[in-house]
This record gives sequence, C-alpha cells and structure tokens, in this order.
Amino acid sequence: MRNLRRSLFLLGALFVLAASALFAQSGTGAIALSASVAPTGGRPEPVREFTFYVLTKSYVDIVKEVEGQDVLPTLEEFVGKWPCSPELKKWMKAHNTVDLNSTDVDKLITADDIMNIPEFFSAYERSNSGGVTKGLPRPKFREAEKQSDPARYQKEKDEWLAATRKFIENNSYTIQGIELELTAVNPKPAWEKLHNDRRRKVAQLAPDTAQVKYLAAKVETDLDGRAVVTGLPPGTYWVSSLGLDAASGDRRLFWDVQAKVTAGQTTRLELSNLNAYEPHSSSAPQ
Repeated sequence: MRNLRRSLFLLGALFVLAASALFAQSGTGAIALSASVAPTGGRPEPVREFTFYVLTKSYVDIVKEVEGQDVLPTLEEFVGKWPCSPELKKWMKAHNTVDLNSTDVDKLITADDIMNIPEFFSAYERSNSGGVTKGLPRPKFREAEKQSDPARYQKEKDEWLAATRKFIENNSYTIQGIELELTAVNPKPAWEKLHNDRRRKVAQLAPDTAQVKYLAAKVETDLDGRAVVTGLPPGTYWVSSLGLDAASGDRRLFWDVQAKVTAGQTTRLELSNLNAYEPHSSSAPQ
C-alpha cells in the first residue's frame, strides 16, 4: 500500500511537471491544491472526492453581491411599520431593540414608560392583577359614567392614574416579569423570520450566481485530497467550496482562498484549518 501511494504521488508530480511545460507554451497556468481537515486534537485527514470551484471573484464578495439585491429594512424602518402605538415605536427605536420578551427588558422600563405607553400599561396591569400584587390601586370610575357624568369619570380616572404612578415609583419591583405579558406585541419573531428567510434565499442564490457568472473551473479531489486545475489564464482566482463544508471529527470547514496564477507556472495551494471558515463564525459568508 505504501509503495502504491508513493507511485501515485510520483505520477501526480510528473503530471504537474508535464502540465507546466504545456502551460509555458499556451500562456496559461495551473493550480495544484491539497485539502485536509484536522479534528480538535487529531491529525489532518485528506478531503477526499470533494468538489472545489475556481472563481474569478471571492465567494464572500459574491454573497455580499446577492445580499445587495435584497436589502433588509433597518431596525428603525422595521419598527416604523410594526402594528403598535406610536409611543411604543418611539421607545423601541430609542432603546434599539425589537425584543420585548427579553428577560432584561423590565430593567429598561420606567414608571413613566408604563404610564405613557399603552402596551406597557396594559401589560403591567395584567402582570400585577388578580391579587398577585397587594396594594395595587383599583379604578373607582365606571365606563358608564363617561357619558352620564363625564366630569366625575375624568376626576376618578385621573386620581387612579396618579395613584398607580406613585405605586409603581414606590414599588419598582412590580415591573419585574412585565415582559411575559408583551408576547402579543413583540416584534422579535417577525424580525428574526425576516432575516432567516433572507439567509436561506442567499444560501440558495449565491452558489448559482458563483457558477453562472464567476466560474473559471471546477475540480474534484482524489483519495489523497489533491487536485490540479489546468489551462487557467493568468490572473487572480479564489478556490472555494461555495459554502459546502468538509468534516473531520468535530470540525466542519469550508474555503474561499485566493490564488494568483502566472503563465507557465503551477500555483500550489494548501487548504487546511488555517485558511478555512467555520459555519456560523462572524467572518463566514452566510
């Protein structure tokens, strides 16, 4: 087996040398690549029978190009169209958040916010009603009085609101848990769906765009994780897996590595953990 592998390696080397001589005459160059993935604490394993694409543009930039064709609204634009009160829209923009169910949102809400934002006031009342909170002021006015005795109705309502404000200011702990009552008006699920749908769309369109507009060649690695691409005009290329990852143990990697090709020369490129992306990393194309 060792002799067989050595013979295959020598044959590959002879092929590269012969190809280089041909390139010198044709004015083209080549890329000889090897790809491996090392699991954590383990030895590198060759990436076998895996397709790599030679592109004339970085796949990272291709993803950005596709994203640019479907621009998402800013948080402020999204909040501006969310079906809620103008007061709540203003609050979310000021706090740069669309997550009203966050466990920390109650720390951002003040007595003024509760008294001035209808959704917060209703959520606070629900959160503390039913005998849960002792001493919570109860309204004395009745809706029927709004027509029969509007002056009395308004006076009792104003007194109740003033008493409620004072109660909240003196018992700030009663704001805790208010986020549980804001699910119905929480924009976060819709905001996340918007972004997830776009990520799925980009993940579908970017590989097609790369192959239709920017593909120079594609090649499949052998059992040793090696491949040679020939006949490339001089220039700058990117060897990419188009977001598809190669795995070994606990590591899943994909590549978008620049390679410069010179006429009559073979550019050697080693793809490994060192120049790969990991899915969901901050720098990875999504």
